[in-house]
Amino acid sequence: MELTADWTGDERLAGNVRRRVFVVRRAAGPVPGTVWTPDASGPLPLVLLGHGGSGDRHSARVTSLADRLAAAGIAAAAIDGPYHGERVAAPLSPAAYQARIAAEGVHAVLDRMAGDWLAARDLLADAGIADRTQVGYAGLSMGTRFGLDAAAALGGALRCAVFGKFGTRPASALNPALHTPDRCLRAASRVTAPVLFHLSWDDELFPRAGQLELFDAFAGEAKELLGFAGGHRHTPGHAPDLWLAFLVRHLTRAPRTAPGSASGPPPGSN
Repeated sequence: MELTADWTGDERLAGNVRRRVFVVRRAAGPVPGTVWTPDASGPLPLVLLGHGGSGDRHSARVTSLADRLAAAGIAAAAIDGPYHGERVAAPLSPAAYQARIAAEGVHAVLDRMAGDWLAARDLLADAGIADRTQVGYAGLSMGTRFGLDAAAALGGALRCAVFGKFGTRPASALNPALHTPDRCLRAASRVTAPVLFHLSWDDELFPRAGQLELFDAFAGEAKELLGFAGGHRHTPGHAPDLWLAFLVRHLTRAPRTAPGSASGPPPGSN
């Protein structure tokens, strides 16, 4: 089914990066989004960027990573999470947005967000901006919570993902109605693409054991674990460099040379 969308903004940023704002019109509600692209023709590999709790799609970490992906020749897109950003009239506290998710039903919200991510991907592919078969995902904490089902639904189109700061055993400070460990593990078990997992060793919101349980559930063999001392809100300054390198490595990998091709190193040169 053809998607209906409004394109509401288009600007050039430093480094020949183009930023366009869109709203996908879905029966479940509008999906506010932004896409960053290099000054190059598409379709391009695409990374979907999920933001953390109490943030939005234009949070500093999202925009920084989007700019750097675009500089590397990769399109990046972000949408506002449930009861965040332009989906609400004013920012909500963690307790308030968690209560709204609980009132709607966490499974309904997870289903809706997975559909929103796929709709954003399809819109950008239909517009000739993104390659629908070359997709990455990156999102920590709430970005992982609402990215796991989308990553699983992407199937073979998902080439890599960065997750973390989230696990199956949340602390009591979080609304218990949002606790869906079995669903998280099922989604992770369907992700066969390479995964980089960012583990906060002393995380007070998602304790280490639950994060490790989630990491174990990812089905692919090419998964990596980054462990950093510190709590949930601590992110070492060089960590985004590692996420970026992982995404670029898997989304810009040169195709293998066909057997018998004249290109590539000569026999015996290894």
